[in-house]
Amino acid sequence: MISVSVVGASGYSGIELLKILARHPGVTIDRLFANSSAGKLLADVAPVFGKTLDIMLEPYAPDKISGSDLVFIALPSGEAMNIVPDILAAGKRVIDLGGDFRLQDTSLYERFYKRPHTAHAVLKQSVYGLPEWNAAQIKTASLVANPGCYPTSAILPLAPLLKEGIIEPAGIAVSSLSGVSGAGRSAAVEMSFGEVNESVRAYKVGTHQHIPEIKTALNAIAQTTVKLSFVPHLLPITRGIFTSSYAALKKSVNEQMVLDVYKKYYGTAPFVRYSAAALPEIKNVAYTNFIDIGFRINQEDGQLVVLSTIDNLIKGAAGQAVQNMNLMVGFNETEGIK
Repeated sequence: MISVSVVGASGYSGIELLKILARHPGVTIDRLFANSSAGKLLADVAPVFGKTLDIMLEPYAPDKISGSDLVFIALPSGEAMNIVPDILAAGKRVIDLGGDFRLQDTSLYERFYKRPHTAHAVLKQSVYGLPEWNAAQIKTASLVANPGCYPTSAILPLAPLLKEGIIEPAGIAVSSLSGVSGAGRSAAVEMSFGEVNESVRAYKVGTHQHIPEIKTALNAIAQTTVKLSFVPHLLPITRGIFTSSYAALKKSVNEQMVLDVYKKYYGTAPFVRYSAAALPEIKNVAYTNFIDIGFRINQEDGQLVVLSTIDNLIKGAAGQAVQNMNLMVGFNETEGIK
């Protein structure tokens, strides 16, 4: 049994995280921090927890985590780097659901997140928390950087194909469509019902902060230099991501060859489902920690189209964070999330 605290407990990712932790047989919840909702009961902010988690939300302070073995941080990017050094210094392990510790190259962070990185020494300790590829490092890590939602949906389908030389590393195009919960819980006019309903729009074209994360992870896995374009879109739904990736074939392949590649890397991965027949749909992964992968081969033009779906709040955030926690503390990888 381990004791955990959550910093940023009142946001969408924090709430989803608490839903999972509340039913996890190996976890007790110690403290919940949410500066904007401090002094309120969790159920006042998220009524789904009424009569299940009667815990008061508190303002965060370093001396309040002494009873925790591990601390989850579900804060907007830019905030975790201010508190993680002290948490690690107190001997606690950390899983950060934000973007502050995903990029080892601080120049990339500062370019895409448009702020200075102030925790360089701690950054060197971080492990990129993609369990399907980095499980060994995650198990011994003090600080795990939980991957972003878009990167999870793009890296997992593309990585095996690049590593096995199925597709060209240059000229990859990635198009992702996400529900509005991906933008977080804070009020914004552009996320209001009247702005989102009955419409689809692209945003942050060529400038999205997940671009370097996708490229960095694929470069590391495939040991090559990946060049890709990424365009995110907003869908008028609450949750879910549908990602389409387009790549030139490096060699002639058939369906079975592609399936064999996915089986080689994900045959024992508990949350990766792949098929040459059924194409993925968001409804089949909603509220789960699964990623569904499908593909089609265009032999005439030498192209491979790979499709994937995840729940942005589960596999793209809270579920993957608990998957990482399970690995870190020696639980079964699927405990509490399957």
